[in-house]
Amino acid sequence: MITLQQCLDIAIKNNLSVKKASVTAEQAHIGLNQAKDNLIPSITGGANRNLTSGRALNPVTNAYITQSVTSDNYNLSGNVTIFNGLALQSAIKQASLAYQSGKMAYQAAKDLVIVNVITNYLLVLDAKELLGQSQSQLAVAKENLDIASTKENYGANTTASTFSDLKGAYATSKVAVVVGQNSLDAAKLSLFQLMNIPYNKNTQLQPLTAQDLLGDKDANAEQVYETALQQLAEVKAATLMRQSAEKGVQYARGQLFPTLFLGGGIGTNYSNLNTESYYSQFRNNYGTDLEIGLNVPIFTNHIKKNAVALAKLNLLNYTYLEDATKVQVKQSVETAWANMIAAYNRYIALQDEVDAFAESYRVQKIRFDAGVITSDLFLLAKNNMDAAELSLIAAHYDYIIYSKVLDYYQGKLTP
Repeated sequence: MITLQQCLDIAIKNNLSVKKASVTAEQAHIGLNQAKDNLIPSITGGANRNLTSGRALNPVTNAYITQSVTSDNYNLSGNVTIFNGLALQSAIKQASLAYQSGKMAYQAAKDLVIVNVITNYLLVLDAKELLGQSQSQLAVAKENLDIASTKENYGANTTASTFSDLKGAYATSKVAVVVGQNSLDAAKLSLFQLMNIPYNKNTQLQPLTAQDLLGDKDANAEQVYETALQQLAEVKAATLMRQSAEKGVQYARGQLFPTLFLGGGIGTNYSNLNTESYYSQFRNNYGTDLEIGLNVPIFTNHIKKNAVALAKLNLLNYTYLEDATKVQVKQSVETAWANMIAAYNRYIALQDEVDAFAESYRVQKIRFDAGVITSDLFLLAKNNMDAAELSLIAAHYDYIIYSKVLDYYQGKLTP
């Protein structure tokens, strides 16, 4: 026996889209950390040994000599950007919004898995209930056939075709059971594929409670849409990426400004031509430098200008993506709401139909057993009742499924 929560946990854990979204979010997190780290100074160190022979410069006297020279150099330097048109600050804001969008995209991937698993879980329960109803109808058909068979042996059937009619009805019910079993197996297979685990047709699903199978017929499509704009992770992700793209434009514009930077370093050296010891040279030969500079982008082959143009187009693209996401959500909400209301109305109407056909079947059964009517009228009443009962079950689950879809758009399914 497997529960709905277990199905959800397994599906979220195994879903490749969720895993991919998680990796993308973590990449955005690293990008944010790097954008922040770009504000702190960068420090580099170096050490090298030079071996020269022949005519060379004496590192001690700065005079040219002709002999082998061994020298070591050590240096440590650093620099920090003081101002570059606030490009670095814009980059941090851009990366922060991209990271938030990544987290929302990750949640959206999980939400989509959740609604798909819930709807498929309900489809399995629907198929199981339909199969159970078909099996009950088969049992009734078998009982009617047995009675007709007994009467046939005594020549007591109303018409010559009564036995064959009921035998055909029994065969039809058997076919319905086979079709129902196939539908159940297909629904289970789909659920297992969503969970990305090996299929086991013998696995049983835990039934849901009556509370779980309640829908919200009073939901308003416009209210659901407005809630979706505020709660749905997919919409939030699209909005945050558009805002990130806006900061991207600011970053690109910042690159057009001059860059003011501060740098400095310290270094020392050693040479075998110096009579002092290695340690003494290392201590006495050190020097320091301090630099403040200004880089002015006068002409850069339009690279920075084109970067701004591309950033604007990127913003336009994400603006369209945000708008398209909202339109898609609105249309999906309207469709789900219309389908839910239609299913609910069908369910209410079918309840009356089931009651009416059940009463009709009861009366016709009495009349048929009494030999007042023929088998065709009796089977018509039974078929009407059977079809109505199956339609009622299907309408109920359609209503619940579309209610869950609307819950998804309102962010109610997020664990």
